[in-house]
Amino acid sequence: MTRSVTIDDIWKLFQETDRQFKETNQQFKETDLKFQETDRQFKETDLKFKETDLKFQETDLKFQETDREFKEIALGFKETERVVKEVSRQIGQLGSRWGEFLEGLIAPACIDMFTKRGIPVDEVYPRVRKKRGSKHMEIDLLVANTVAAVLVEVKSNLKVEDVRNHMERLSQFKSFFPRYADCTVYGAVAGIVIDAEADQFAMNRGLFVIAQSGETVHIANDEHFVPKTW
Repeated sequence: MTRSVTIDDIWKLFQETDRQFKETNQQFKETDLKFQETDRQFKETDLKFKETDLKFQETDLKFQETDREFKEIALGFKETERVVKEVSRQIGQLGSRWGEFLEGLIAPACIDMFTKRGIPVDEVYPRVRKKRGSKHMEIDLLVANTVAAVLVEVKSNLKVEDVRNHMERLSQFKSFFPRYADCTVYGAVAGIVIDAEADQFAMNRGLFVIAQSGETVHIANDEHFVPKTW
């Protein structure tokens, strides 16, 4: 048997429906709040992305500026390197001319200086070069005759190491120049500026030392000096 619907039942149904609408409305409100919060978070995130992008752009500009500065520095280094090479080239040319000047100053005096020391030379040869296989030898001034030869090493600034090198040159001279095999060979070093101890170092090893004296040059060894021979 069907129960008849009363007004009370209808009222309760309306109340339940109203309650459900209210709950649904509350849920919509909560959902809306969540959407609003999510939207706010999205906006904050978007703002952060924009700020980050701005920072990246600023960083990129700084990198570009730094790259430009590095390129300018590199160009500066290249220009400095070019200037240094040019100055070195000019100094090299000057050094070569200075050496030629010294040889030109010393050469005319050699025959007279060594003749007075009992070595009767009568020929002077500047820049004598000889190659033997892969090795080569260069003598600044070769002062000679048929029985004697003097090898003169000329330096604008004479150092002890120059003396050592000349000693090695003297020991190999006859193997490079066999035509002087029967000659008595002497050694001499010359310098406008002579480092401390370089002159005494040379004399102790039996070499003549030629030094500047005003506008001329002279042999600095005393009269009792006995030269070494090869």
